[in-house]
Amino acid sequence: MLRLIPASVQRALMPLAHAVRHRWRMWRKTHLYGISVIITDFDGSLLLLRHSYGPQSWALPGGGVNSGEDAADAAKREVSEELSIDLPRVELVGTLEETISGSPHTCYLFFAQTDIHPTIDRREVIEARFFPSHSLPEPMIENTRRRIEAWRASTR
Repeated sequence: MLRLIPASVQRALMPLAHAVRHRWRMWRKTHLYGISVIITDFDGSLLLLRHSYGPQSWALPGGGVNSGEDAADAAKREVSEELSIDLPRVELVGTLEETISGSPHTCYLFFAQTDIHPTIDRREVIEARFFPSHSLPEPMIENTRRRIEAWRASTR
């Protein structure tokens, strides 16, 4: 992430960058690979965040998998970048085939537990909190709902 510009300036530019990326994906239709991470504390509360761009909804930590990068390494990297939490271990829950911005998307869904509370930089992420799994906040991104349901189904 660019640390040379003030956080307030970067946060202000994020919606523009998000819109450009969305248009690029709609035009290119390139297959995307990403990760989402279900993180719970040891009481079972679920960590959700809100980004400074895109829909102002609650979402899971996650992001793209870089070319040649292992999906588990991408999960650890994204959580470290977004929340300053180093996860020693992540467990693959499964993969989901989706469409994001009109492009095919493979989401690798991971699970991890931590007793560390998130620290946000107020650039990409503007809020992050643990919520009891029976009382998740609204509004929530639809992909987030599907991913949480896939995780819950894998634990039954």
